[in-house]
Amino acid sequence: MAVTIKSQREIELMRESCRLLGIVHKELEENIRPGMSTHEIDIMGDVLIRKLGCIPNFKNYNGYPASICVSVNDEVVHGIPSKKRILQEGDIVSLDAGLIYKGYHSDAARTHAVGEISADARKLIDVTKQSFFEGIKMAKAGNYLYDISNAIDAYVSQFGYGIVRELVGHGIGTALHEDPQIPNFAQKRKGLKLQAGMTLAIEPMINMGRADVVWCDDDWTVVTQDGSLSAHYENTILITEGEPEILTLY
Repeated sequence: MAVTIKSQREIELMRESCRLLGIVHKELEENIRPGMSTHEIDIMGDVLIRKLGCIPNFKNYNGYPASICVSVNDEVVHGIPSKKRILQEGDIVSLDAGLIYKGYHSDAARTHAVGEISADARKLIDVTKQSFFEGIKMAKAGNYLYDISNAIDAYVSQFGYGIVRELVGHGIGTALHEDPQIPNFAQKRKGLKLQAGMTLAIEPMINMGRADVVWCDDDWTVVTQDGSLSAHYENTILITEGEPEILTLY
C-alpha cells in the first residue's frame, strides 16, 4: 500500500482545492428546493466549479456522466442527475462533489433536507454527520487507520442504523482515489499508522434500515436493498502532528 505523504507545497494546493469545493457545496446547499430537478443541481455545480478555475473531477471518471453525484432518499451514492428527477418536499438529497485545482483533488459530500422533512430523516442526517466527527477524533499522527473506522462504527451502531460496507473512504491527492481504503465499520486489525501529511477522504454512508445495498441497472446508482433512507457525509482531511485539519469545511 503506497500512501502518499504530502509536502508543504502540496498541502497548500490541497487546502486551496478543498477551500474552493467548500464554496461549491455552500452555494448548492443554499439553492436546494422542492421542484428543482437533479439535473439543475448538476449544471449549477459544474458551472460554479469551472467559474472558480477548476475542473469537476467526477465528470467522465470511469465513465460517470455528470459533475455532481445527486442521490435522493434511498439512493446511497452515485445517483446520476436527470431532468426527470424532481425533488419533492420531504425528500433528502445527498450531493457528492469534487474538483481539481492545479492537479490536486478535493472530495466532499453532504446530505440536505428538501423543505420540511420527518424527524426520523433529520436524525439520520445528523447521526451520519456526527459519525464523521466521531471518527476524526482518532485521526491523529501515531494512531492507526482503523481507529477511525472503529470510532464511526461505535457511534452509529447505538442508533441501530446500517453502515454501508461495499463503499469506503480513501486517500486523496493527485488522484481522486489513492491508498488507503478507509472502512466506516469496525475492523479487527489496526491498519496502517497515521502520519502527518496524509490527506484522507472520510465518508460515512449510513442507512436508516439494513446495511445491504444494490447497484441499479445504470451501473452507478447504489440504493438501499430495503428501500430505507440513506445519508452521506464526507470531508477531505489532513493528518497533522496535532488535531486533524478539515480541509473542505466552508
